[in-house]
Amino acid sequence: MHFLADEDCDALIVRALRNDGLDVLSVSEISPRAEDADVMRLGVRERRIVVTEDKDFGRLVYAQGQKTAGVILLRYPFPARRQISRDVIKLLREKGEKLAGCFVTIQPGRIRIGRAPET
Repeated sequence: MHFLADEDCDALIVRALRNDGLDVLSVSEISPRAEDADVMRLGVRERRIVVTEDKDFGRLVYAQGQKTAGVILLRYPFPARRQISRDVIKLLREKGEKLAGCFVTIQPGRIRIGRAPET
């Protein structure tokens, strides 16, 4: 599985995923200040699931119907931020390839997985 970390995704999350052996490109390293729609297109082109903390990706997928290889939206309040990396890695180990093409919202103690609309 391959991932594309949006620019707003904390560098600690990117590092933790890479340390777990996952293939993660970081927008902040390859294309700083890229527009969200461009990030989505890059994810599709390279078959990478976008990892983000930006709710605008939900709008792109559901309201605008933008094609996606998948999105993992991280919604953690500041006091719970220390557990994000562990929770994401656990999710990826449990669900793996089944997340391709899905829109996943992960919060402390809660994970919602939905299929992104077909475009």
